[in-house]
Amino acid sequence: MKETDLALLSIAELARQIKAGKASPVEVTQATLERIQRLDKKLNSYITVMGESALAEARRAEREIARGKHRGPLHGVPVSLKDLYNTKGVRTTAGSKILADFVPNEDCTVAARLRQAGAVIIGKTNMHEFALGVSNENPHFGPVRNPWDLERIPGGSSGGSAAALAACLCAGSLGSDTGGSIRIPASLCGIVGIKPTYGRVSRAGVLPLAWSMDHAGPMTRTVEDAALMLQAIAGWDSKDPASANVPVPDYRRGLKAGVRGLRVGIIKTGAAKGTDSEVAAAFRKAVKVLEGLGANVSEVSIGSLDNARLALRTIVSSEAGSVHEDWLRTRPADYGPDVRARLEVSRLILAADYLRAQRVRNLVRRDFANVLGRVDVLVIPTTPITAVKIGERSLTVGDRVVDLMTGTGGNTSPINLTGLPALSVPCGFSKAGLPIGLQIVGRAFAEGTVLRAGWAYEASTEWHKKRPALG
Repeated sequence: MKETDLALLSIAELARQIKAGKASPVEVTQATLERIQRLDKKLNSYITVMGESALAEARRAEREIARGKHRGPLHGVPVSLKDLYNTKGVRTTAGSKILADFVPNEDCTVAARLRQAGAVIIGKTNMHEFALGVSNENPHFGPVRNPWDLERIPGGSSGGSAAALAACLCAGSLGSDTGGSIRIPASLCGIVGIKPTYGRVSRAGVLPLAWSMDHAGPMTRTVEDAALMLQAIAGWDSKDPASANVPVPDYRRGLKAGVRGLRVGIIKTGAAKGTDSEVAAAFRKAVKVLEGLGANVSEVSIGSLDNARLALRTIVSSEAGSVHEDWLRTRPADYGPDVRARLEVSRLILAADYLRAQRVRNLVRRDFANVLGRVDVLVIPTTPITAVKIGERSLTVGDRVVDLMTGTGGNTSPINLTGLPALSVPCGFSKAGLPIGLQIVGRAFAEGTVLRAGWAYEASTEWHKKRPALG
């Protein structure tokens, strides 16, 4: 295999090549760095490329593997981190001017776990400033461009991770998800992203947006790769007060069990009003595929969803305002205009509003729990639209004009209120060649079932194999 082709392989494929001695971690890392140098000028998916340290890690992995100390499927594989994950000795900007020169003195928990698994951290990806937005138009580091159409957004706030993956500028990445920030860019860039159950993956050393909503999780090009990355980072951590001390199963073991007999619920009233017709058509075809594989599909209703979206905004705004209270007072001019405006709104929210939103949250959790007592997973389009052009601030969804955040996050944000695991997998393309995503939601700590359903769908389709034409 040519060295330049190594960057195109999945984590699972790279693991097999490396373990068999057919490829070396150094060759893989060099191929990925070359591709970043050649293509990222078009995408702007990285804030910091860690070329020198990545090659040092790759050489270390190569020596260990040669001595028979193979750590597992991530050993020697290049991965990236959204630039709000603390990395020892490497700046962690959160896409902001305020933290442009912040250099942590230790790794966050999940970065440390990736290193323990032997992964090569190749760089820190661009993001919407402080993770508070969905366009990834960053005023400090420049916008990230969607590899499928350079005039369009990749989604956010983990847009740099999604763009880098779709363009094969890393084999896997870590994103964060507060209202859809893993799943939205996964959908708009045609990759896989999973928001694990709240508490499943530690957020210690990850800059918070809204502490009761934030989830850390993997983004990859295949469902199997998502399972491999999740395996490496999941588990209890005493440094995260919200971490759940729940056993972590072997996600890969049950991945290929199929969906025959699996009860799949279609959220009849769940899709955001005015879902794009091409998105709706792709979703219906995806459901037919699951039915053809033996899943038992039925319609379900969750009546609290419209209120859920408003409740999430109230909670996120309140909690983010608290996180940023000091900076808003001392460095307001250093925020980008859109993020500053969203944070300023937090000052208008009363304690009574926040408490009402939390009561709605409890209703949403109850409704989802009731429905998931009757079905095993729920399915819904990940985003009701495909990627819009850079610079668009509002869009028409059906007969309504909505802001960009509402238009893209209407199907993902309610799931953050519940803390349930949710996976986005590619399920089609629009006539304009833009990716469409299928969202699969499961019971608490049932990531294995969600991944199993996603793998079954992925294995029966070709969408995940398509690559953008970037040269």
